[in-house]
Amino acid sequence: MRLQPDEVEFLARKIVKTLVGAQHLAVDNEQRVVADLVAVLTEELMLEDKLNEEVREELMRHASEMERSNVTYTEMFKMLKRKMAKEKGIVL
Repeated sequence: MRLQPDEVEFLARKIVKTLVGAQHLAVDNEQRVVADLVAVLTEELMLEDKLNEEVREELMRHASEMERSNVTYTEMFKMLKRKMAKEKGIVL
């Protein structure tokens, strides 16, 4: 995961505080909402991590083809990640 747990919690607190402050969100227990948001954000970040690993594995299987096609690993990673995310219904 690219963010540390304390960074995810900071973002969750900031999101909830901002939405409550702008009166876009009414909560009865702010701590519970923050905890739920932390769980959702962490799950989504882990989902992206899993997708990244699947993309790396797929690219390793096709390394020789990539060498012949003059496509860089980074370009192919981005293209394949977008494709696989779309197929799996993951919003990046």
